[in-house]
Amino acid sequence: MSDTIPPDGVLAEGVGARLPRKEDDRLMRGRGQYVGDLRLPGLQDVAFVRSPLAHARIRAIHVPEAYRDRVFTAADLDGVEPIRAVSGLPGFKVSEQPVLATGKVRQVGELVAFCLAPSRAEAEDIAASIVLDLEELPAVHDMLAARTPGSALVHEHWGDNVFLETLVDVNIGAALDAPIRVTRTISTGRQCMAPIEGRGTVVHLDHRLDQLVVHTASQMPHIVRNGLSECLRIEQGRIRIVSPDVGGGFGYKAILLAEEICLGWLALRCGHPVRWLEDRREHLTANANCREHHYRITAYAERDGRLRGIDCEATVDSGAYSAYPFSACLEAAQVASILPGPYDFPSYRCRTWSVATNKCPILPYRGVARTGVCFALELVLDAVAAEAGLEPWIVREKNLVRPERMPFDNITNKHFDSGDYPQALARVLAAIDVAALRARQQAGEPDGRRIGLGLSIYCEQAAHGTSVYSGWGIPMVPGHEQAGARLTPDGGLELRIGAHSHGQGLETTLAQVAHEILGVPVARTRLVHGDTAMTPYSTGSWGSRVMVMAGGAVAAACNALRDRALRIGAHLLQVDPAACRFEAGRVIGPAGDVSLSEIARTWYRRPQDLAPDVDPGGLEVTAGYKPQRDSGTFSYAAHAALVAVDPDLGAVEILDYCIVEDGGVLVNPLVVDGQIYGGLAQGIGTALYEEMTFDGRGQPLASTFADYLLPGAAEVPEPRIEHMETPSPYTQFGVKGIGEGGAIAPPAAIANAINDALRPLGVEMRHSPVSPRRIVEAVLAARASGTADKAGAVKREAA
Repeated sequence: MSDTIPPDGVLAEGVGARLPRKEDDRLMRGRGQYVGDLRLPGLQDVAFVRSPLAHARIRAIHVPEAYRDRVFTAADLDGVEPIRAVSGLPGFKVSEQPVLATGKVRQVGELVAFCLAPSRAEAEDIAASIVLDLEELPAVHDMLAARTPGSALVHEHWGDNVFLETLVDVNIGAALDAPIRVTRTISTGRQCMAPIEGRGTVVHLDHRLDQLVVHTASQMPHIVRNGLSECLRIEQGRIRIVSPDVGGGFGYKAILLAEEICLGWLALRCGHPVRWLEDRREHLTANANCREHHYRITAYAERDGRLRGIDCEATVDSGAYSAYPFSACLEAAQVASILPGPYDFPSYRCRTWSVATNKCPILPYRGVARTGVCFALELVLDAVAAEAGLEPWIVREKNLVRPERMPFDNITNKHFDSGDYPQALARVLAAIDVAALRARQQAGEPDGRRIGLGLSIYCEQAAHGTSVYSGWGIPMVPGHEQAGARLTPDGGLELRIGAHSHGQGLETTLAQVAHEILGVPVARTRLVHGDTAMTPYSTGSWGSRVMVMAGGAVAAACNALRDRALRIGAHLLQVDPAACRFEAGRVIGPAGDVSLSEIARTWYRRPQDLAPDVDPGGLEVTAGYKPQRDSGTFSYAAHAALVAVDPDLGAVEILDYCIVEDGGVLVNPLVVDGQIYGGLAQGIGTALYEEMTFDGRGQPLASTFADYLLPGAAEVPEPRIEHMETPSPYTQFGVKGIGEGGAIAPPAAIANAINDALRPLGVEMRHSPVSPRRIVEAVLAARASGTADKAGAVKREAA
């Protein structure tokens, strides 16, 4: 379990090895196979007619007579059920999302009709000829205003615009007399997920098997099959979902799509394959957003920085519909349970609202509520430090959960499995060199910019278990994860998992898990995934769960396969199995050994040489896995950002970025580095660039990447990363989930750094993204009010 080269000079390939990703050879050579690469005989394209208004009654849909056999509306979809994503939480209001709009539209881009033609261009021409007669209604575009009496209603029969309201209250009254009370209003902008590959689906009917074959870019093929079966009202055995290579997911490809239902319905009737590939305009304006949060948060603390309590009201804009399967309340309801983060304090209250608006549904983007929660909590901790006259790191150090208390149940009953949070903080402070930065601040920058240091610490619950999700009452509760392992007749290995790889490197890392147990070379191990006809059931890839769950299942299957192989090998060596051991792909006896390849050849091609009592299951095993405890794993990291801010232009440059993370035992540290790099890029986008804004009529104001800004290579520095490896006591090898963490902390760390730089000017930024315009406006307002002169430099105690 090391990434070093053994004495024999052979590179280790098991758990801990920094192996390059084997799948990159084909992907970087352009040999990937995505939905858009599929070419089936007779394939025709679909284009959708989408609502141009955010809220309107449908009076009529006018279809030219020449196209009536190629245009389909809700009236044509006989027998198709609406999409329902429900929650078992008390008070949750159910929204039914019609596959094609009926009665009225509730968001810009909602599907109204679809058109079929031999090419996408012809289908779009037909779509452009269709006239929608709509009666515009007042749009609900502001989630705070949506909760006020008299607001227009997205779903009239509810009587309000709240999917769900939650409350957690743990003795908040005991904190109210604290000597320090700091209140902040903090918000995060609505974002798009922007994977390189958009959504897409190709569907055809396999007449021989009477099976609907749906090729779709999805993170959770089995869940899509569940939803399609319910909406199309056909048995699941008649549906096969195939997710080939998927160019990024991030939660955007973790739901059932109305487009998939439409194409499934069409393929059952038209007799030829049909295809829809999302264009970027559809992606930006119509299909899904994330991360629009609003917090009014109060921290109560002692003068030494120790927290007495946190009180928060949090609102999340959930959009018009509840997305299947996660539901509209996933973000807001999680806020209340995860807001305390890695900190230990005695009093807590949090009330949340999941609000319906005339916008596209919100989805669980990478980090799922944690990015917004981390942003709010870490900004208010810096405000506490400023009020107390302390260095921000002192406030954090005083309140982090101590390692000697692990495993630890926090104030919302989250069960932290292991970790040393103070050590992560200490190591990132040493890496960034706080004392040197403070001296540099005092000296000033030659170019007139102001530099600032920002910190952010988070913990991330991953690999959520059955008990965590069962209470939500949603149609996706994880159970035992299963995996299959099969030796081929020449000694190669095939692995089958129900989860899906869309950039995580699972073809490499799961082969490393198998190598750790069986010794089969990574190059000779193949991973089969993304096909419901060939893989065990799984809820898919979400919540940083795959290495814990699928990795554990692969290990379980390989252990069972090893035991069977050992018994066959012992028989071939003519010794008792108890006298043998399995090592590096060989069964070793007292006076000889036999390779796994020889054992496989015997099972498949020389069965006459097998023992009479050989296990008839042979060299193919399906095994299930659950961690010893169902509460998930808790990875964490400390981030430190050094920025330079031009107060006159609002420009922000990231000068240095340090990360100390702990994801338990790392199966492949190189892959983990890649996950952190990618997450950091997305976190920088959240912090400084990305925002989907809407006007008062609910119109999205960004329809291209000229309007919706993404960070590029010039905006993303290479971070300095240090790894800690505190094993989880509950999982195979001690691994923890790590896929989302890189995106959680950067917005808070960068915003805190900007505030640190601008605090002498009386400026405090509380909304992401912290754009140049917002900085300049805040600086000008401070200068006009005179707060810049009064603020001065903040005196900090360093110990």
